[in-house]
Amino acid sequence: MTDRVLISGDTVPKLPSHVKLRFNKQRDQWVVLAPERLLVPDETSLVILQRLDGEACVSTIAGELAEKYAAPAEVIEKDIIELLQGLADKGFIVS
Repeated sequence: MTDRVLISGDTVPKLPSHVKLRFNKQRDQWVVLAPERLLVPDETSLVILQRLDGEACVSTIAGELAEKYAAPAEVIEKDIIELLQGLADKGFIVS
């Protein structure tokens, strides 16, 4: 059994090697591909997933998005943690 990845502001999240974020031309939309799985992220989730480079922590990503969207960083960080924890629990995010 693998250990659960816990997402916090200090977590540096990334997609594992078997998970890919790709633009699907046939569907004309972004998708998250994993073995025998496909997710279609909404617009907000996509903005977050595109920033998962394995170098920036959640707090840094939240700060960038807070500046871009003129919103409170604390609120954005909470939303990012909630999204990424759900994805981590399903094996789509590692740190």
